[in-house]
Amino acid sequence: MLAPTTNPGLLPPFHLAFPVHDLALARKFYGELLGCPEGRSADDWVDFNFYGHQIVAHLAPAETGPAQRNAVDGHGVPVRHFGIVLPMADWEPLAARLKAEGIEFVIEPYIRFKGEPGEQATMFFLDPSGNALEIKAFADIARLFAK
Repeated sequence: MLAPTTNPGLLPPFHLAFPVHDLALARKFYGELLGCPEGRSADDWVDFNFYGHQIVAHLAPAETGPAQRNAVDGHGVPVRHFGIVLPMADWEPLAARLKAEGIEFVIEPYIRFKGEPGEQATMFFLDPSGNALEIKAFADIARLFAK
């Protein structure tokens, strides 16, 4: 059994499957906008390489919809979400590009928990099927699990 590690360079890739209402829109969003290369696919699903991790959009319109939100740092954070932790040098240009592309943010890019051990850059936005994504970054990745 693999044990958790504090060295992100040694983490195995994760696999995440999620529902979408339209595969063409998913391909445009994940493939074109986010730049995730497409992997295998069938009539009702498509794999994407999400920063080295395997995410799979499954055609399941009845499973899509808004997520409940909880208050975190004064914002309504979608409870059901997924994302990636990037180096700050990658997060900043991605945030700027998404803004330039006119992405409607659930939570605009900002620095959360300023001055605290868990200080991080974060942004939340939705894919066309309403799945929430969080992209975050730490100036010091060693602080990822800091209390």
